[in-house]
Amino acid sequence: MPQTSHSLLVTFLDDLDETKILWQLPVLILSLALAWGFTRLLKSYLPKSEGALKIGLGGVARVTFPLVALLLVVIGKTVLKNWHSIHLLNIAVSLLLALALVRLAVYALRHIFAPSGWLQGSERFIATAIWLGLALHLTGFLPEILEAMDDLSFNIGKQKISLLLILSGILSVAVTLLAAMWLGRVLENRVMSAANLEMNLRVVLSKLIRAALIVLGILVALPLAGIDITVLSVFGGALGVGIGFGLQKIASNYVSGFIILLDKSIHPGDSLTVEGRFGTVSRLTARYMVLKGLDGTEAIIPNETLISSTVINHSYSDRQIRINIPLQISYQSDLPRAMTIMKEAAASQPRVLADPEPKVYLKSFGDNGIDLELGLWIDDPEDGQLNLRSDINLEIWRKFQEAGVEIPYPQRDIRIIGGGQPHA
Repeated sequence: MPQTSHSLLVTFLDDLDETKILWQLPVLILSLALAWGFTRLLKSYLPKSEGALKIGLGGVARVTFPLVALLLVVIGKTVLKNWHSIHLLNIAVSLLLALALVRLAVYALRHIFAPSGWLQGSERFIATAIWLGLALHLTGFLPEILEAMDDLSFNIGKQKISLLLILSGILSVAVTLLAAMWLGRVLENRVMSAANLEMNLRVVLSKLIRAALIVLGILVALPLAGIDITVLSVFGGALGVGIGFGLQKIASNYVSGFIILLDKSIHPGDSLTVEGRFGTVSRLTARYMVLKGLDGTEAIIPNETLISSTVINHSYSDRQIRINIPLQISYQSDLPRAMTIMKEAAASQPRVLADPEPKVYLKSFGDNGIDLELGLWIDDPEDGQLNLRSDINLEIWRKFQEAGVEIPYPQRDIRIIGGGQPHA
């Protein structure tokens, strides 16, 4: 008959008064020392890396010590059990296993989610739950608590639902989802760092991989918890009806997002004008796009809008765009000199391209003066146009003042017909 955890703890306390523990202490100390030395040696040989490899190597380094120590203690326990009691080593095995679980869980959480207050609380909760479960296991109260939780049950058809089943289901789903999300994060970093793939294709693959891993994690977790996954067929039918009636917009945004990512019409970093708003694409997800304006504001635009409305992509096939600056001079001004000044003012700006070069056109003869238009090209539309227009206009104004070129204002000649003095 196997010993219970309670008798194991009591027997260990009895071993303290005997010499039996003297054989177990050297095995435990030697195992810990070898594990510590192996961990230090492993860290010195691990390459310095970034991205997905860094996450994987970091996880290995954190659990190396408890796992190696656990392996050595198990080997020592197997050898020693034929001649001496091994109650101390049994407790050490449980402690090292709990330490490995805590380190691995905390490390995985920190690399799945962004740092926040709730994350720190979750880490403390997980660590407390693992150590509390270990304490109940060592004291022998865990089997009794599990049995009591299993007795708190009710039946739904032929399915027995107990508190133990619910908690084990939640635990298995949480563990598998965290594992799937961690693996998805690693693969996503790997895919996003693949320079030989298009950026849109990287985003699509990373989203599909994460979604597939989460679905697979749920399908694996439910049978482990004793839940029949055939009930998901009912849920799937209800979800389809819900999408058909109440979630059209959400489904449309996701479908539109994948269409945009696959047809490569919009990329992160593109300069767009969407419904009168100009900005740079700072983020492109499966549901929405973030358009960052020149004033720092960020507009979250649903992907359906990008499909159903006209989008001006200033950097779709060529990042060069043309800027027109209209200007009017008086009829008394030196026209060739004014056109030369306007061209030189544009060419003096570092953002203006030399090829194609700036040009000045005589657009028309207006009522108040001669209408001119300065045309120039830039290849950095994300930096804005208003600042460039302002610099060019200031330079033109300064040169016009030096050259005596006049910018007219509206003038009207009034002719009085029959201008004699009225008779008394």
